Amino acid sequence: MVESTRARLIEGARKAFAAEGYAAASMDDLTAKVGLTRGALYHHFGDKKGLLQAVIDQMDAEMLDRMRLAREQADNDWLGFLAEHLAYIEMALEPEIQRVMLLDGPAVLGDPSQWPNQTACLRRSAQMLEDLIATGTVRPVDPEAAARLLNGAALSAALWIAASEDPHAVLDKAQTAFQHLASGLLREPPQQ
Repeated sequence: MVESTRARLIEGARKAFAAEGYAAASMDDLTAKVGLTRGALYHHFGDKKGLLQAVIDQMDAEMLDRMRLAREQADNDWLGFLAEHLAYIEMALEPEIQRVMLLDGPAVLGDPSQWPNQTACLRRSAQMLEDLIATGTVRPVDPEAAARLLNGAALSAALWIAASEDPHAVLDKAQTAFQHLASGLLREPPQQ
């Protein structure tokens, strides 16, 4: 029952936040649409901000699955590392991700690089870089520093796309620049 109630509230909030934006989404309308009370919302999430955090956590988990799939489909570990980051940048084209994760999320919850889910992503990127260094693919460099810089670049690119008047044009520029930036870590430059 508890999980069902939480799931209904998250699903309703996700739809409302994506369609109307965080500020305009009415919690009375949301709870009425899912057949619950504001009390249920407050009991499970504390407030509207807590509900937004739960929506972002759910969306982030889905994005991580999609990034992992992009990595697994690549021909080698380096291309997988790139594919994961490029997939993240490309997801910034999706209206739901733009609105909830990249526009409203930072406005309400603060700097995305400080969100708890970013810590796990950063650790994974650092581990991937450590493995690429161990195989001789990437130059010896501090993996945490490189992961922080590349994850920051991917986040900045996604925020740029989400705020852009022409997201598709910005996507191409951002992905191209990201690939050039990341390839600077390679021990041997990629063949053109």
